[in-house]
Amino acid sequence: MTDDAVIKAALLAIPLWIGASAVIRTRWTIRLPAGLIAAIVIALLAVTVLDRGTLSYLVSFACMGGIYALLALGLNVQWGYAAHLNFGIAGLFAVGAFTTALFTTAAPTGLMANYTQQVFGLEAPFLVGMAAAGLAGGIVAFVIAVPVLRLRMDFLAIATLGVAEIIRRIFQNERWLANGPQPLRGIPQPLHCVTENPACGWLPDWAGDALKPLTPGDYNYLYVIIITLVLMVTYLLLEHAVRSPWGRVLRGTRDEEDAATMSGKNVTAVRIQSFVVGGVIMGVAGSLYAHFLVTIDYSHFRPLFATFLVWVMLMLGGSGNNRGAILGAFIIWGVWSGTAFLTDAIEPALNVISSDLASRAAYLRWLLVALVLTGIVLFRPQGILAEETIVSRHLLDRRRRKQGQHRVHERAT
Repeated sequence: MTDDAVIKAALLAIPLWIGASAVIRTRWTIRLPAGLIAAIVIALLAVTVLDRGTLSYLVSFACMGGIYALLALGLNVQWGYAAHLNFGIAGLFAVGAFTTALFTTAAPTGLMANYTQQVFGLEAPFLVGMAAAGLAGGIVAFVIAVPVLRLRMDFLAIATLGVAEIIRRIFQNERWLANGPQPLRGIPQPLHCVTENPACGWLPDWAGDALKPLTPGDYNYLYVIIITLVLMVTYLLLEHAVRSPWGRVLRGTRDEEDAATMSGKNVTAVRIQSFVVGGVIMGVAGSLYAHFLVTIDYSHFRPLFATFLVWVMLMLGGSGNNRGAILGAFIIWGVWSGTAFLTDAIEPALNVISSDLASRAAYLRWLLVALVLTGIVLFRPQGILAEETIVSRHLLDRRRRKQGQHRVHERAT
């Protein structure tokens, strides 16, 4: 095995370890070493069996799947736990992406100022840009929530969809803000210097020598680690939050708002808080998306791509279940990516029937996603992983112990 393959396997093992540790449901003392062994085996198999192009594609797939998983987690806070019918995901996603772009890029000067316009450029570090994106998403979500959350269901959906389209049109038409209809380019990628030669100046010599086989084209092997870490931290924080008193109030407000009000809970404040938390997560997802693509414009944030797909992901995975939201995101992104190969394969056959029909082959992707959505509603409305009825870890652990004792008793008898 070449040095290049060893380094890629080591980098792949990190997100795989994090994912395997989340999937394996047992004690941490068993989960972490078991997840590490599984991650190393899968990573070594991947770099050995798969060719370079296929492996790079799968890493890019994982990057986009992780970004959509963050969007699904943000929507789960709003819809799954608080019943906010938010159709404005694309707007908060765009706010996060353009905010981090403005914070981390340099203001254009000289000749570039004739082609690129932006309200400011701070050249801030990646973490500052991501924090600013989350803060901007939360602020915009708060501004939306105060007047809009007085509405319910259908009216709330229409209002949030309209707000998202207003945000997108602002970025499209106000060129002074973020280059308007023209792409905003040159968004820096964190730790990209690790793949360059010479490597980052702050990197120890031994690390630079170890990572020397990497090229700039291998950067996504590093970025998928960053996305996985952000996704896992977000997941753990949300799991803690929904099992806290705040999370129980959130569910109570969703299920019986009048009863929660009579119990002395500030229902309005809790509803706004859940919407803002979801907005922060969507803003962070927008930041990761911008740094992944390097170049963004308003067309990346159309409702079909940044709202409809996220809803299908959450519905498939399981509304009210954070693990289900992540699972649904990767499955639907796999379906969406797979349909691209399908439409390419059948395009010649469609061209024989009609050239006009072949030019519309891309719309078959939406048809297939719609069929998946129809199947979810008809056969599995609760999603793959239904919402947990017991949110207290103490009660959940006690129920599992009882179930284990019951199984032991059955085997004994």
